[in-house]
Amino acid sequence: MVSEERILQCPVELTMQLINKKWVIQLIRDMFFGRVHFNEFKEDKPNLSNKVLSNCLKEMEDNGLIKKIVDDDSIEYHLTKKGKSLNKIIYELAIFSIDNDIDNRYYTDDDKKEIEKLFRNNLDI
Repeated sequence: MVSEERILQCPVELTMQLINKKWVIQLIRDMFFGRVHFNEFKEDKPNLSNKVLSNCLKEMEDNGLIKKIVDDDSIEYHLTKKGKSLNKIIYELAIFSIDNDIDNRYYTDDDKKEIEKLFRNNLDI
């Protein structure tokens, strides 16, 4: 059995170092939902500047979460196996929000069922 003293770095902290920067989780979610182009990532994020998006995508690529595919006509960003392995984390974040919307402030009960199904399908859960 591994004792706390033998753990050099908390595994939760290591994961948070990869995904804790602003926009990372949203961009990963977007890729699960089919967005792959630079401008698609900005569609519902008016506060996301081109510079910040570019830096974020570069860091995600450096961390092995995404790969950049350059074609003659376009540039696309796709999740790597490592990036895809975050599917359960993103799913649980969505479910946490749904489950804790007790008074249906954001979603109706029917919406909650549809959102859960949508996330389950797109995240391959």
